Amino acid sequence: MNVDLFDDMLSGFVEAKKHRAGRRTKLRVSRLAFQPVEMKPAQIRGVRNRLKLSQPEFAEFLCTSIGTVRSWEQGSRSPHSSALRLLAIAKEKPALLLRMAEAPQRQLKGKRKPRLVISQNTAAK
Repeated sequence: MNVDLFDDMLSGFVEAKKHRAGRRTKLRVSRLAFQPVEMKPAQIRGVRNRLKLSQPEFAEFLCTSIGTVRSWEQGSRSPHSSALRLLAIAKEKPALLLRMAEAPQRQLKGKRKPRLVISQNTAAK
């Protein structure tokens, strides 16, 4: 085995051990997102109800069609991964999602009327 290669590998193991112990290292750490967990139709409906939105409002909020939301809630179709991630955020942190949705509306003040106005008071925190 090449001595330089062995030294590089050993150095990497030492750095990994330091990182695992919580000490500062030269490592670059990347965290990978896991596949979103599937949601049942009742859970999706529950998220919408928790946000106190109608199906048309929820569809506009998620940038999808009313038919898509309806088919998710009836179980005839399942949301794709990006929609599942957004639904998971809405389920766990509805206030955060509502705050994010309000940000563009604040920037539009006086420019044009937003189609959907959402207040944080409508969602459980």
